[in-house]
Amino acid sequence: MAGAGAVLFLFNPAQHAFYPFCLFYRSTGLLCPGCGGLRAIHQLLHGHLTAAFRFNALFVCSLPFIAWLSARRLLAKVRSEATPVLVRPVWLWLGFVVLVVFGILRNLPFAHAAWLAP
Repeated sequence: MAGAGAVLFLFNPAQHAFYPFCLFYRSTGLLCPGCGGLRAIHQLLHGHLTAAFRFNALFVCSLPFIAWLSARRLLAKVRSEATPVLVRPVWLWLGFVVLVVFGILRNLPFAHAAWLAP
């Protein structure tokens, strides 16, 4: 992860072609919920929160939740406790709905003023 973070810190995904591209965007011209994620990480690594939010708001907003889950899992490992992955179906469905709604909203005509295209 440190190596990937170093590459993302040093090489801007908007300027270098060796990063993976979004097949959904290339085939449809529409932004998927993950489009802009690498550029958002690059901006976050440089301390530009608002720029990262413009590239992928859902990713930036999910970072506290991801950090909480990671810290919880790390604490359980340190304590040598079992870490079962129990995800209730309602949370999976809610996450799916959030992804679909975000994917639709970011492709509406007025959304291009808020989110940058890849």
